[in-house]
Amino acid sequence: MPIYEFECLECGSEFEKLVRGKKEEQRVACPACGSPKVEEEFSAFASSVKGGSASGRAACAPSGG
Repeated sequence: MPIYEFECLECGSEFEKLVRGKKEEQRVACPACGSPKVEEEFSAFASSVKGGSASGRAACAPSGG
């Protein structure tokens, strides 16, 4: 389930909220002032790669010598 970033159009507060669907997105209110006048912000997402090396071995694995 995605976490969306919002900005309150009343007080300017920025916050994040876990939104489970479009229906719930319509009910988002600012936690600082309670205003329902919020705007969804564009946000970057983070990703990670398991292992992290081209050979598929983790960098901290022993080398077998």
